Amino acid sequence: MADCFIPNTLTEALEYRLNNPCIIMAGSSDLMVAHNAGTGATPVFDKDVLLIRNLSEIHGIKKEKNGDITIGACTTSREISTSALVPWVLRQASGNMGAIGLRNSATIGGNIANASPKGDAPGPLYLLNAVVNVESLNNGKRSIPINEFIIKFRTIDLHDDEIITSITIPTKDSDMTYWFYHKIGTRYANAISKLTLCSCVKFEKGIVKDFRIAATACGATTNRSRDAEKTAIGLGKDEFLQKKSDIASAFDAIISPRAMPEFRRTASKNMIEDFITKSASGYWKKFIS
Repeated sequence: MADCFIPNTLTEALEYRLNNPCIIMAGSSDLMVAHNAGTGATPVFDKDVLLIRNLSEIHGIKKEKNGDITIGACTTSREISTSALVPWVLRQASGNMGAIGLRNSATIGGNIANASPKGDAPGPLYLLNAVVNVESLNNGKRSIPINEFIIKFRTIDLHDDEIITSITIPTKDSDMTYWFYHKIGTRYANAISKLTLCSCVKFEKGIVKDFRIAATACGATTNRSRDAEKTAIGLGKDEFLQKKSDIASAFDAIISPRAMPEFRRTASKNMIEDFITKSASGYWKKFIS
């Protein structure tokens, strides 16, 4: 039978991680389901469990001196959704993650580590060029761009002796003129994403200075199309609006041929074009389709 170790400090957690093959658990909203042994039965783990939920060192949200935002790995979805420090698009994703009870327990570190293509947090974090910070006793600290940290379906760049400690959002990547977020799920509460799309654009003197699109549930990982973004950067607002179909088509090229591909292509194309139309027309700075 697996044991459960509850450390009092991050150092204790790293020492245990170094010397014991274990499963790291924080909010447990994904792990308890994944290891469920059946209705009414206690989940079964094949390794010891390292419970890090209460480690204050990797909890909370703060603004660094350079303006970057650091979110502790054990910060819950509810805390993120209600923090004015967090960029709007990530607050939206966190506030639409499952039901209230789940948002009170699910952590951002766990949502990333789960590496599900339907995860709620990765889409906005890809959009924001977020960096995942990890730590071990042997090799110290590493900072990995999230698109490199999530390698593929259920696979992440985390060594056996490492723990995710925080996520950093560069301040320059939060400085946008317009934001967009929309999640499609079967139910309003507890909805597993069928498609989530978020986007942002920055205008300077009427010219597209920056433009980004990210979508989840469209492939083995979150999709972000640099090619689609390049087709928009440098355009004036009128040309940006005129080429909305071409921009949406460029994003379409990266959607994987999987279940309901036509639905995802059509839905993402409509949302991208809607965002471009509204942002080019000065409709609103932050909106949900």
